[in-house]
Amino acid sequence: ILFQITFYEERNFGGRSYDCSSDCGDLSSYMSHCYSCRVHSGCFMVYDRCNYMGNQYFLRRGEYPDCMSMGMSGYFRSCRMIPMYSGSYRMRIYERENFGGQMYEMMDDCDNIMDRYRMSNCMSCHVMDGHWLMYEQPHYRGRMMYFRPGEYRSFSNMGWGSGMTFMSMRRIMNSWY
Repeated sequence: ILFQITFYEERNFGGRSYDCSSDCGDLSSYMSHCYSCRVHSGCFMVYDRCNYMGNQYFLRRGEYPDCMSMGMSGYFRSCRMIPMYSGSYRMRIYERENFGGQMYEMMDDCDNIMDRYRMSNCMSCHVMDGHWLMYEQPHYRGRMMYFRPGEYRSFSNMGWGSGMTFMSMRRIMNSWY
């Protein structure tokens, strides 16, 4: 599958455009600002700060005429392509930073870690397999963050400041493409 997203300077797909089919850490290299986009194929995360920082938004195929209507305070500044994945999913979540406190291993979606694990915080994780979205509130609400395989010792250095925690998480499935 070809991954393609087109960014536009103005709302409602106006102004200059930029076609992108991979990660881009700074969209201002191509246009001064970016308020709307079309995802032609694939799935992407878009960010309101350069270098994949700040608030993140998950986009799949479709039209997004105004980033403000998505809850964004500014405009799109960077984007990351989410590759398709067809293996198993596995992630360890930890109650505290640096893999401290309670640990649970997950292989499927969880809409509320408090209900399922009696866990009040998730402040670090180790993604072994798959691509995941994690949300700051139960039931996949609030700010979200994209995680690919790797170790994440602290969420506070990922662009949101200290005390960032997650309460629900789900797998990015091939059926979403």
